[in-house]
Amino acid sequence: MSHETPVRVYYEDTDMGGIVYYANYLKFIERGRSELVEVLGMNQLEMRDKEGIVFVVTRVVADYLGPARLDDRLIVHTSHRAQSAVRWVFDQEVRRGTDVLFRAEVTAVCMTLAGRPTRLPKALRSPSR
Repeated sequence: MSHETPVRVYYEDTDMGGIVYYANYLKFIERGRSELVEVLGMNQLEMRDKEGIVFVVTRVVADYLGPARLDDRLIVHTSHRAQSAVRWVFDQEVRRGTDVLFRAEVTAVCMTLAGRPTRLPKALRSPSR
C-alpha cells in the first residue's frame, strides 16, 4: 500500500536563498508516514497508551535531487513494507509534479515504552498490506 500527502512550502520552510532547508524534508516525510499510519487504521496515541508500543526511526538514507521553493505544492509519496518482525521500512519521495526532489528510505522499529524492541502490530506483518 502507498499513500500520498500534499505539502505546501511556507516561508518558514525555506532558507535565506528561498529554497527548502534540507532538514525540513525530514519533517515533510514524517507527515507522510504519520498519514499512512492513520490510513492503515492505527492511532499512535492509542498504541502508546493502551499497548505501550511506539515507532522509533533508526535509520534514514536520503538523496536530495532538486530544490523546492516557497509556495511550491509538493506531494509526499510513501510506501511501506515489514522487513522483519520488529522493523518497518518506508520508501518515500517528495515530488513537485512529476519531478522527484527528494528520496529517502526510512527504517523504524517497534519499541516498548521501556525501550525494548517488540513485534510490529499484526496488521503490519500481514502480507496483504
